[in-house]
Amino acid sequence: MLSARTCRGIKQGGERCSAPPLREGDFCFWHDPEHQAEAADARRLGGLRRRREGTLQGAYDLDGLDTVAGIRRLLEVALVDLVGLENSVARSRALISGVLAAAKLLEVGEHEERLAAIKATLGPRFVKKDSRR
Repeated sequence: MLSARTCRGIKQGGERCSAPPLREGDFCFWHDPEHQAEAADARRLGGLRRRREGTLQGAYDLDGLDTVAGIRRLLEVALVDLVGLENSVARSRALISGVLAAAKLLEVGEHEERLAAIKATLGPRFVKKDSRR
């Protein structure tokens, strides 16, 4: 039986880190001495993201998730971030999942446009129930 490898780093509370280590290493990204600068930058940027959600919404032009266009924009930002990551099976799966979601959004957007065109064309022809009397 194989046991999963875990990081040899120690958390701030004194417990051992349970994250998987990097390939060919003994530490995870956060505890690896060779990645200290990148981990510090990631922590700093992560904190900035949490504190500045409104600023990021403006920077990424995110209006919310209540429209197809809003969801499409968020998916686009996520996919662009994914493309910049190192190649891995997880990245490939995430990209495929994102592409499938984008295809579904295109389909829904197309249906939305067609329905709007039908409503615009047939709108005046609909008779309200109360107006027949």
